[in-house]
Amino acid sequence: MNGIQKFLIICSGSSFELLKKSPTDLNKHIGIGGVILFTGILAALSASYALNTIFDQFYIAIAFGILWGLMIFNLDRYIVTSMKKSGGFFRQFLIALPRILVAVLLGIVISKPLELKIFEKEINKQLNVIVNRNKAELQSGIDARYTELGKTFSTERKEIYTQIDQLRKEYNLASTELEKEVVGTQTETTTGREGYGPNAKRKADLKNQKLAEMELYIQQTSPRLAELNKELNRLNLAKENEIDEAKPTEDNYNGFAARMQALNDLSATNPILGTAAIFIALVFISLETAPVLVKLIAPKGPYDFLLEKHEHSFKVFSKESIEIMEIKSEKRIFNEREKT
Repeated sequence: MNGIQKFLIICSGSSFELLKKSPTDLNKHIGIGGVILFTGILAALSASYALNTIFDQFYIAIAFGILWGLMIFNLDRYIVTSMKKSGGFFRQFLIALPRILVAVLLGIVISKPLELKIFEKEINKQLNVIVNRNKAELQSGIDARYTELGKTFSTERKEIYTQIDQLRKEYNLASTELEKEVVGTQTETTTGREGYGPNAKRKADLKNQKLAEMELYIQQTSPRLAELNKELNRLNLAKENEIDEAKPTEDNYNGFAARMQALNDLSATNPILGTAAIFIALVFISLETAPVLVKLIAPKGPYDFLLEKHEHSFKVFSKESIEIMEIKSEKRIFNEREKT
């Protein structure tokens, strides 16, 4: 065996001594070790990308990614080495079922960050859509809330301006009537005689009265209008400040969860991309479960018989050792009783 083969056998968790006695099983265990190794490498790459997306710290992400990869490597190695070829297929399957479920879960966990990397361009476009949508919803929500807060002030100000407009219309109408009376325009409300007569004088008095009413009302409501405008300006300023404070949060909507949401939205709207994401996940699930399934469906080979023999010998030796110790202990107790 060369160095690479020895390293892969170490990865598989198999015994060198037993494999030397069963060379026909050598390639199977080398293959299992290779799958376990590359699963750990992919797990490290996946975790590094995910952590770099979350923390935006390259070297820290690499360090924790390697740690995660080593943990997955050791977990896979333990799952494979803990499976024994004993009993029928269904018994072995029931024993292996929890390990298969764990392997499927690990495959899903490993595949997601790599899916995000594979579909990075599409996800970036979708993130822009989500950010713009969130901004619009945020703007709409803030506008609605501040509109409700300023509803009382706006309604009162509107009533004042409406009354001022009404008084201005009445003044303009009185001015028009006076002008028609002076120039001699015949209407239902004018005499049709040119000049400043008694009717014109009455219309001039009405015009002055309407002007005085309008000016008085404006004078009386000016302080209240100033207060209302001040309150509404304060609310508008607070609304703009809240929108400005929320903008950096929305612009930085680029984390791991945001990318997961974007991928989920793309999968829902784009069946082709959704199917591709499912197949990518299935590939990693297959890689993760491959060592367990190979160990499960492979026929019992020389290595398995030797391993079973070795473990049985150890059990027999252990049992004999316990029995010998018990016999010695009984003899010692018996001799002590004889002496007394």
